[in-house]
Amino acid sequence: MTELTKLQDDNTQRDEENRVARVLAWLSAMALLFLVGIGVKSWLSGHPTHALVLWGFALLVGLNILLFLWTRNSRQHKGGLILVVAGLFAYLFASGGESNTGPLWFYVFPPLLFYLTGLQLGTLLLLSCLLFATIVFQFPGLPFVSAEYTLDFKVRFFATIAFESIFCYVLEYSRLKARSELMALALSHERAARTDELTGLANRRDMHQRLLAEHSRYQRSGHHFSIALIDLDWFKRINDEFGHDAGDIALQRFARLLQKLVRQTDLAARWGGEEFLVLLPDTSLLQALSLAERLRAEVTQADFHFRGRALPVTISAGVGSITQADSINQLLQQVDAQLYSAKANGRNQIAPRVRSQVSDPDSRPPQDA
Repeated sequence: MTELTKLQDDNTQRDEENRVARVLAWLSAMALLFLVGIGVKSWLSGHPTHALVLWGFALLVGLNILLFLWTRNSRQHKGGLILVVAGLFAYLFASGGESNTGPLWFYVFPPLLFYLTGLQLGTLLLLSCLLFATIVFQFPGLPFVSAEYTLDFKVRFFATIAFESIFCYVLEYSRLKARSELMALALSHERAARTDELTGLANRRDMHQRLLAEHSRYQRSGHHFSIALIDLDWFKRINDEFGHDAGDIALQRFARLLQKLVRQTDLAARWGGEEFLVLLPDTSLLQALSLAERLRAEVTQADFHFRGRALPVTISAGVGSITQADSINQLLQQVDAQLYSAKANGRNQIAPRVRSQVSDPDSRPPQDA
């Protein structure tokens, strides 16, 4: 289940990166068109220097687009666009643009920053830009500053940009929080759809998908695997004599023992009723038999109690390896037949019976710490 959750997180992150990449592509195309168009207007209005600078920034945007098409590196594309836009705004602040209206274009920056970089980095970059604007406003005599703004413009600009920045921050925070809650809810539903409610183990649906995946891996790379089909002996008698609540307690207690013994790479599932199935990747038949026998011994020695009364819980199991089957269905049929044999021969045993399964300690699969 942990691997599944990690895979889902990776897919979600990848989807988010793809969405941002698409937004960046549209933003870059729009920025390119605006810069070229406003540059043409400035040229026709008698501001050739301003037009050439805008076309220079348009060229940088175009080169950034071409670099992205070449490398497909969305992070590099995002960083390049932010640097170009920051440089453009620095120029507009320092030069004033046309009629000292250059700083007005800065209003598009806060939402862009928060969306592309996140709240923390976006806030840091935004404060850096506002610090630069403050320097330009307060020291118009600096060599790189050619514009001079009125006090009224400065006050109105900082008041409105502060309001917009806070507003965009709140919106982005709300968006991210809602997205996080939706992801958590989706993962919760997905986990519920794959988990047995009573025992907390994987359910039959999840196990079936993992079996198919493991079989595909076996066909591709030859990594064999084994499975064990386990049944609680005389479970109907427990329900009839002690009640169904006692049966549920027995199932839960056994599930905890099972989880304790299997490795993190293994998957234990409630296959149905009192039957459990364990998937053991990279495990031979002898190793699987050793694990099943160890589990049987643990169950025999464990205390199963319900309201002060001992529950007579033992298990029988059938074990099989994919190396002895042509398909998942055939493997399941084999372990089912082995389980039937174990129960027919007196229960509380593992089938097939292999003498070395308990005498060879090296045959046991390593347990994770």
